[in-house]
Amino acid sequence: MRPIPPLKAVVATEAAMRCGSFTLAADELGVTPGAVGQQVQKLEDWLGVALFVRQIRQVTPTAEGLAYMAQIQPALAEIVHASRRLRERKHKAVRLSMPPSFAAKWFAPRMADFLQAHPGIALNLSTSTALVDFELDAVDLAIRHFDGLDPQLSVQLLCPDEVRAYCSPAYARKWRLKRPDDLQSATLLHNTLHPHWAAWLARFGKLSDGQIEAIAGIQFDQSLMAIEAAVRAQGVVLTSAILVETEIANGLLVDPFGKAMPLSHGYYLVHPKSAQLQAGELALKQWFASNMTMEN
Repeated sequence: MRPIPPLKAVVATEAAMRCGSFTLAADELGVTPGAVGQQVQKLEDWLGVALFVRQIRQVTPTAEGLAYMAQIQPALAEIVHASRRLRERKHKAVRLSMPPSFAAKWFAPRMADFLQAHPGIALNLSTSTALVDFELDAVDLAIRHFDGLDPQLSVQLLCPDEVRAYCSPAYARKWRLKRPDDLQSATLLHNTLHPHWAAWLARFGKLSDGQIEAIAGIQFDQSLMAIEAAVRAQGVVLTSAILVETEIANGLLVDPFGKAMPLSHGYYLVHPKSAQLQAGELALKQWFASNMTMEN
């Protein structure tokens, strides 16, 4: 018996286990379901253990199969991650991830400045509301909105966060918004990045919990949509000042109350502590620190 298992069979079996189907695994790998089945059988013969229970049009992982996959999947993910890094490194590509709202409202207007200052760096930008998994995702650096606590990450605070209430000037006039309690007759625009309306109203107003709960509201899964709704006089949004810089400068939004509530979360630049940053990644990290420090 060879000391190393058949790696092609390991890859096929991992795909079948993850997809829950030989057919779906075959689609992912670009082969036939029969070929996946043959590779799975090859690994089972090598291991001397059944990894799947085969039934008509259905395969189910065995307990041994699930335990085996739990051990090898992190290793396969690391192989993929290391291979991507090595392949993309020669192109001087920096893979950056950040929340969509931060990307559109803060980074996009400034991105050209970085690229002009570093013409040899190719920037691959992805946006997501989900936290980046550096073990699985092809990402070198990430902007994360959180409390800064993660023992696995190197964490650099770029900007502490606070939330303010913003609406269009017309909306403020229509509903005569002078004090936070005036929001009782308005529409609150909620978003998942800053779900703090109840705490903000309790801190700065005198409404009861029941009165706060009764205020009309619209829920958005992204700050971008909530901010746009505020610009269109659909309600009042609670968000970071750095996400509405353009709207404030152009007079599209105003802060009718002047009440800022500091948060325990902030905008951080993060990467794995174990990662050795390349020149392009270091340049981008330094650029973020310099630009956000000057502005805050």
